[in-house]
Amino acid sequence: MATFEKRSGAWRARVRKSGVDRTETFRTKAEAQAWATQLEAELASERRGEIPEHKTFGDLLERYAAEVAPSKRGGDKELLRIAATRQRDIAKVKLRDLDERHVSKWRDDRLKEVLSSSVLREWTTLSHVCTTAVRDWRWLKTNPFLVARRPAGQPARKRRPEGNELDRILHALGYSEESPPMTKTARVGAAALFAIETAMRESEIARLRWCDITGRVARVVQSKTDDEAHQGRDVPLSSEALRILSRLPRRDGDEAAACFDVPAKSIDALWRKGKAMALVDGLTFHDLRREATTRLAKKLDVLTLAKVTGHRDLRVLSRVYYAPDMGEVAERLD
Repeated sequence: MATFEKRSGAWRARVRKSGVDRTETFRTKAEAQAWATQLEAELASERRGEIPEHKTFGDLLERYAAEVAPSKRGGDKELLRIAATRQRDIAKVKLRDLDERHVSKWRDDRLKEVLSSSVLREWTTLSHVCTTAVRDWRWLKTNPFLVARRPAGQPARKRRPEGNELDRILHALGYSEESPPMTKTARVGAAALFAIETAMRESEIARLRWCDITGRVARVVQSKTDDEAHQGRDVPLSSEALRILSRLPRRDGDEAAACFDVPAKSIDALWRKGKAMALVDGLTFHDLRREATTRLAKKLDVLTLAKVTGHRDLRVLSRVYYAPDMGEVAERLD
């Protein structure tokens, strides 16, 4: 049931019903009562398995962003996709009317603006939103993203550093073997070399702390919200990886400090800036993970390689991250 309380000139409404406990603050008691009445009606509809009459796809996205995305690995990127989708026409569609036609129109509009790979990432997020609405909230009867035709995916990316591209980018970032990487930009250069040695993601490198390293092994946690099923992995450190770490500035006694002391977003932004200054086109920081995987594949069996890189699906490892030079493969055949 709903309760109302006046605090500091504002009205606080609280609804506790069917396992739900929500509060909101309003300027007037009438506004608080209207909100509580609507929420109670929606909860009653959910219990009966009815789709809320006035809710739109945008309302569904808002609830998912508040209740689900923050606790997920990669939730930050999901929130960005959701925020962008809430600005589009599909967000205005009533949930009772939402079907594959609206999804198809959204898909076609997005394909005119971005690559199919980007649309597929958004598709995955929005489909999970709808699945949550069906299974947990009863805001939808079916998931229209399972009915509409998915966009065709692009060929797997194969980009790796070529020629002196990496040296040029490192120079642009101010990284040099002659002096320790004291600036944030120079440490991005060090992070790039470390990525090639370890196949770690930029977010994992950014989160790596001195206390995560024991001997020649780094304990890698993929996100702050890793649960028991995703507690990270142990990454072996080559002699070169250890040398790169040894050159980083380090505060005595602060074992919880980040090794590279650069946030993941800054790594990406500064890499892009250095790449532009070096006149290198198309090489992303994440492409270094492919370079690392391809190098490691020459030394490790596939199961060990998957343990190092953190891939659970060997098909993804083979299709996306392993890009051998077939000329080198031919030489190994002789």
